[in-house]
Amino acid sequence: QVHLVESGGGLVQPGGSLRLSCAASGFSLAPYAINWFRQAPGMEREAVLCISSSGTTKYYTNSVRGRFTISKDNAKNTVYLQMTNLRPEDAAAYYCATDLDGIGCSGTPAGRWGPGTQVVVSS
Repeated sequence: QVHLVESGGGLVQPGGSLRLSCAASGFSLAPYAINWFRQAPGMEREAVLCISSSGTTKYYTNSVRGRFTISKDNAKNTVYLQMTNLRPEDAAAYYCATDLDGIGCSGTPAGRWGPGTQVVVSS
C-alpha cells in the first residue's frame, strides 16, 4: 500500500524549532517532488514549500523563507521539514504529498492525504 505518514509535530514556544518527517511506504520518494502543506483551524489548506526530484526547493509561502527548509533522505525514504523561529501563525496541521507534476513542484497535490502532524506554537 502506497502512502505518506507525517510525524514530529508538537507544542513549541514562539521562536522555537521543530523538525517534521514525511515517511513513505510502498514506493520510493527519490524520483518524486514532495510538497509540505498546512491547514490552520478555519482556514484552507495551503502549500508551504516543495522539494523537487533533483533537490531544488520551491517556496509557495513567503513568510517561511529563511525559517523553513526542506530536505530529502532517499536512503531513509523520508522528507524532512526543518522549522525554525516558529511564530504563532505557523500553528497548523502539516501534511506532505507528492506533486501532480511528478518530478517538479507545481503545488498541486497528488494522492491521498496522510494523517498530518499538529504543530502548536504557544507560550
